[in-house]
Amino acid sequence: MLLSVDWDAFSGTRELVFDAPVWGTRDRDRDRLGAWEARAARRGGGGWAALEEEFPLYPGWEALTAYAGVPAWITLSHADAWAWLERFPGEDVLNLDSHHDLASFSGDPARLRPGNWAGLGLRAGLIGHYTCAYPEWHARLPVAEGFDLERTGAELAPLLPPEVRARADLTRAAPLPDPAEVRAVLLVQSPAWTSPAHDAALWALAGALNAAPLVPPLHRPWPG
Repeated sequence: MLLSVDWDAFSGTRELVFDAPVWGTRDRDRDRLGAWEARAARRGGGGWAALEEEFPLYPGWEALTAYAGVPAWITLSHADAWAWLERFPGEDVLNLDSHHDLASFSGDPARLRPGNWAGLGLRAGLIGHYTCAYPEWHARLPVAEGFDLERTGAELAPLLPPEVRARADLTRAAPLPDPAEVRAVLLVQSPAWTSPAHDAALWALAGALNAAPLVPPLHRPWPG
């Protein structure tokens, strides 16, 4: 099997944060950095630490160091995952993520994007069976996809062919697989959704896994 880790499964938000990207955001250059600068400025500025109270780094990511020795890659966006899937075609995929990535609700459904790479991978036969494991903190965040799995599944149903939907599961807080069962790991920065305050932890994890870059992630030092 393959293990995909979107950093937004850990770099998240508290409940009722009105400008949190989990409410819905695009993946543009401004969303990746400028929007985070604006969020920090609204909280007094002075550095990315201004974000910490409302945009915490949730625990659990440290356990991913157990995959040291498994071939690993790191990339900017889940839209880059296609090249990773092509290295291991037909494998089952477990994706730790704040978004199901099975279908996008707008735009061209056939164009590869962070929000539909998994659905397109299932259609193309690059993925055998797909499981999106939402983080545990979604259970306390009613706006999040992973808060109500039944609701999210119902939203997905009209967007996917039945044979594709049958090969995809949504769950929450799934146990990590035995490293011996994992052929490869992909770390995804997703900077439009993850706080720059947590980039250093991501680099540390990538270093522990000796992750090779697919597309280099962003380095987002405080602009001041």
